[in-house]
Amino acid sequence: MNNTSCQKQNSEQKAAPASAWWLLALAVCFEIAGAIGLNFSDGFTSLLPTLLALAAFAVALYLVSHVMKSLPVSVAYPIWAGGGTAGVALLGVVLLGESMDVLKIAGLVLVIVGVVIINRNAEKTSGC
Repeated sequence: MNNTSCQKQNSEQKAAPASAWWLLALAVCFEIAGAIGLNFSDGFTSLLPTLLALAAFAVALYLVSHVMKSLPVSVAYPIWAGGGTAGVALLGVVLLGESMDVLKIAGLVLVIVGVVIINRNAEKTSGC
């Protein structure tokens, strides 16, 4: 793609609506709820936590699929997955009494920094 067509494409591209970002945040919350629910499902042997976890995952997938109508997959998915990962790890420590050590903190920082870098890079390149 030549520079002129890239400039035209970039000028025609619109910023994702705020609603897409809110839906993405909500999708992350449902992803976290589903993962925490799995902890209480006892390997899918406890019916109510199992159903709640599966429902939360279904809602998360539904929401992120709609987000991808407005945001590129290279932005939406890493934010969704990284946000879910960081959220589950933090809630595991805060709510479930899991341990927090230097390696876990470093891993969380790397996940968050990685998502930020991917998002910043996607904004700059946007297909051209």
